Amino acid sequence: MAMLADGAVPADRWRVVLIAGDNDSPAFDNGVEAMRAKLMARGVRNIRALTSDPGANPSLPVATAANVSSALRTAGGEACLAFITSHGDESGFVLKQARGTVSPATLDNALDAGCGARPTVVVVSACHSGVFLSSGMRQPNRIVLSAAAADRVSFGCGAGDQYTYFDQCLLQQFDGASTWQQLAATTKTCVENLERRMGIQRPSLPQTFIGSGVADLRIPGR
Repeated sequence: MAMLADGAVPADRWRVVLIAGDNDSPAFDNGVEAMRAKLMARGVRNIRALTSDPGANPSLPVATAANVSSALRTAGGEACLAFITSHGDESGFVLKQARGTVSPATLDNALDAGCGARPTVVVVSACHSGVFLSSGMRQPNRIVLSAAAADRVSFGCGAGDQYTYFDQCLLQQFDGASTWQQLAATTKTCVENLERRMGIQRPSLPQTFIGSGVADLRIPGR
């Protein structure tokens, strides 16, 4: 692994793929753009952003099945981050351009091909995204954050929402965290508090898996 002794990988050695999977809400592309800005401010340079709304983002490649697969499978860098924000169901996350969903097994295979044993962070912000904490995804070099338990929906993906609740909390907590494990914990607390304030009766229950080899993996630039 490329981590330094303190769990850091230099920011310019991260390889990042940001995916907005559906354009029926602006929240998904907004989340991708905001995350890209956060990472660029930290010195990350190797960022591929894929849009679900080519009309609004003509300079970005569209999140088709082929483009998503290619982006994830292209090796490079010393650490990987995949941030995916979309609708989802219990089969996976939605890729509107592909008229279907991407399953945990498909994502696992793409990450194996593109990231191998490198430190790898996967954020899936979608309803039912706890399905991505599958046995295949739980590898020692991986951290997996999901916006909801496998049997729960997440919130904030309507036509009038700027960000999903999970993405809003992730972005709000990003600058205050040093490690991905800390960010996962503070984001979860933020989501719980937000849902409580909104009177949500069946909370989304964000899920986290931290691989044994990356427990202290630091956020780029921290």
